[in-house]
Amino acid sequence: MIPLFFLVVCAEGLVAFLLMVKIGPLRELVIKGLDQVKMRRATVLTIAGTIFVILLSNLFSILKIQNKGAKHGTMTPMDQVLWRTNLLEATLMGFSLFLGFLIDRMHHYMRKLIKLRSNTGVSKQEVEMLEKEKLQLKEKEEKAAGEVKRLQKEMSSLTENLNKLRSESAEKDKKVETAEAHVAALQKQAADLLLEYDRLLEDNQNLQTQVLGHRN
Repeated sequence: MIPLFFLVVCAEGLVAFLLMVKIGPLRELVIKGLDQVKMRRATVLTIAGTIFVILLSNLFSILKIQNKGAKHGTMTPMDQVLWRTNLLEATLMGFSLFLGFLIDRMHHYMRKLIKLRSNTGVSKQEVEMLEKEKLQLKEKEEKAAGEVKRLQKEMSSLTENLNKLRSESAEKDKKVETAEAHVAALQKQAADLLLEYDRLLEDNQNLQTQVLGHRN
């Protein structure tokens, strides 16, 4: 029993050491191996329970031998050998259970740490994507601002042209009005001249009639 538990304690110590110290891919292999072991959790708990029962039995034997030696005042050589054997076995089993619990907790927190690191990696990727999208939005915003400025310039230019056309149209309207007034004046003058011409023709005919009357 003692050599077996000694090998178990050495193996558990090696596993705990590999979990604490990263040596190449050995830590990942140990973690994967512990994952496989934890898949058979019922078997592991049964073994741990058996060791714990044996530990209690050894402790009971140690107390029994000590009480026997106290009654007789001394322990026989056989009792001394049994006491030391039981004490060594109890020590190895207790240390084995302690290392097993320690390895279980280390494995549990290692898994949590790996999960947190993977989540952190995903979070970093999300942050990088958000920053990239932010830069793209900023570029689009700058392009939109440049387009707005260009449109504002075009609008101001079109407004200037419209105002210019309006002023030119107003000037043309004034010229048209002036021309229309001038035409109206000319038409009136022509009408007056026609009336005067008709009057002169009438006077001329009257004179001709008078001249013919005198000759006769």
